[in-house]
Amino acid sequence: MLYIALLIGIVVIIIADKLTQAFKLSSIWRLISQIFAALVIIMVGSLEVNYINLSSHFELGYLAIPFTLLFLVGFTNVINIERGQNPLLLLLPLVSLVCFSMAAFFMGYSFVLIIGISTCLATMLILLYSYFTGNLMIGHTLTTSIGFIIAVLSISLIKLFIVFIYIPLFTLALPFTLYYFIKNKFTDVQAITISTLTAVLFGAFVFIIPAHLLWYPVVGITIILVIMQTSRKFRIIW
Repeated sequence: MLYIALLIGIVVIIIADKLTQAFKLSSIWRLISQIFAALVIIMVGSLEVNYINLSSHFELGYLAIPFTLLFLVGFTNVINIERGQNPLLLLLPLVSLVCFSMAAFFMGYSFVLIIGISTCLATMLILLYSYFTGNLMIGHTLTTSIGFIIAVLSISLIKLFIVFIYIPLFTLALPFTLYYFIKNKFTDVQAITISTLTAVLFGAFVFIIPAHLLWYPVVGITIILVIMQTSRKFRIIW
């Protein structure tokens, strides 16, 4: 049912986004559609984080659904890009998708592996087509859909082992924040290159550094990202 729930969620997001653009509706309708898509994942796909396994087993209880919902909607909007942006920006979610696929391969989690590889291939095809034809296909609808898929893959792995929250934070949220911060100081290609290399570097760490040591950067960057939500320029949830 998780595959079906993911498909329904993507369709809902795409339809709502297209209607919002066509009728110039308030962006609140996009947020409502994302919340609905997230609830489909939780209710139909039976995917939520019920506990956090640190040094001890911590049950989330009634906070399970709110935590999962906030996470899904938040990371759906990390790569919120309007039409006309450089298609090379797709390299950033591509790094995250590769990390998810590799982690799923080592863990033997078929859902994340299949969806991760499929989305990787689709993203690469779109990237290559957009880059070589000059037809800027990337826009809000595409990037929000990819963001939603990444959010679902994140929750899927976090449900198994909470330390995998490291992947979306350090290979997606942090590199995009870095890109927005430096894009006015460098050329667009240079800013994307620096951000992508940062994502690759931090992505490699998750397969090298012991899990218990990853918690220190996870907690630190989470605090920084939460503080940055006070600034519209670096806000994840719009």
